[in-house]
Amino acid sequence: MSEPQAEETGTVAVEGGRIWYRENGGGHDGAAALLCIHGGPGFSHEYMLPLVDLAPERRVILYDQLDAGNADRPGDPADWRVERFVAEVDAVRLALGLDRVVIIGNSWGGTIAAEYAIGCPDGLAGLILSSPLINTRRWIADNTAYRNQLPDEVRAALDLHEAAGTTDSPAYQDAMAVFDSRHGCRMDPLPDYVQRSFDGANRECYGVMWGPSEFTANGTLADYDCGERLHRIAAPTLFTCGEFDEATPHSCREYAALVPGAEVSVIADASHMAFAEQRAEYIALVRDFIATVE
Repeated sequence: MSEPQAEETGTVAVEGGRIWYRENGGGHDGAAALLCIHGGPGFSHEYMLPLVDLAPERRVILYDQLDAGNADRPGDPADWRVERFVAEVDAVRLALGLDRVVIIGNSWGGTIAAEYAIGCPDGLAGLILSSPLINTRRWIADNTAYRNQLPDEVRAALDLHEAAGTTDSPAYQDAMAVFDSRHGCRMDPLPDYVQRSFDGANRECYGVMWGPSEFTANGTLADYDCGERLHRIAAPTLFTCGEFDEATPHSCREYAALVPGAEVSVIADASHMAFAEQRAEYIALVRDFIATVE
């Protein structure tokens, strides 16, 4: 399937610099816009491009967070704070006139989306938490369980290089690629739009906020947990995850139970990028959810 070209692009001023956005679906003024928040920290919007499939029926906006993708890259760790990334959402909404919006956040983007929704902002018609990071320690535990299911030689390579502090080595990256092929994105080969997000990722930002790998969180998000505040979310909420997701179905169901009225959809034969792996099914799922909140 060909990649959708943007109908409009631009920048928005935020604390620390300018972030970049792209939009499709202009002219649907009566429908709630879909605002998409990418993961990382430090990745780009590109891997979420399948969501532009919804542009024939509503505005679809994707943006690059500060220090990611096409946004400014000042490289100042002082900018890498949860609350500053959350403030970007209001900046985009104000700049683009998104009075009524459905927000979808994937992975770290789900963290931003959840934090934003906890504040009960006006005009939030619906919330989709796609494979979200809600609790770092739970994330590590879930993915360590997956790690223990990897082949012996893969686990040995992970153990060796983590102990030696050589997680940037090709051998470690090869071992991580095996994990990613099971729980990150199960498509082979990866679509170009997914590969570009990986290739262009801001590894410094990722390292400062998270750490050296999915299994080791020693950055500023090491103790992150918004679970005890999820009950404040007032917007209709849908949790989605893949059958083999890093954000496991079991955890997502537990988080959803904390949000009043929230629902959960688990996509079969998919992992952390279910919207790419099972594109048609995922788009239909989002379309049906939005239909219930408009």
